[in-house]
Amino acid sequence: LISSVEPKFLRLTKVDERIYEEFRGTFRDLRVAVLDPEELKSEPAKAKWRPFCLRFEGAVEDFNYGTLLRLDCRGGYTEENCILG
Repeated sequence: LISSVEPKFLRLTKVDERIYEEFRGTFRDLRVAVLDPEELKSEPAKAKWRPFCLRFEGAVEDFNYGTLLRLDCRGGYTEENCILG
């Protein structure tokens, strides 16, 4: 699905725009092209991520499930380049 649709037209939920706006409002400086695991899993990061995720309870099914993330978007899904977020 992701490779067959141009990303700007891909919608995974009814609230994608809201999620993105709130994400950028909460995590202004987070570089998403190359992720630092510390910015996702440290105690200060968890203190920001948890309330962010809870905003979508009831609006997004499975809002609090983990997902497999590539640390560097230019690389593939390898053991070294992935983290469970």
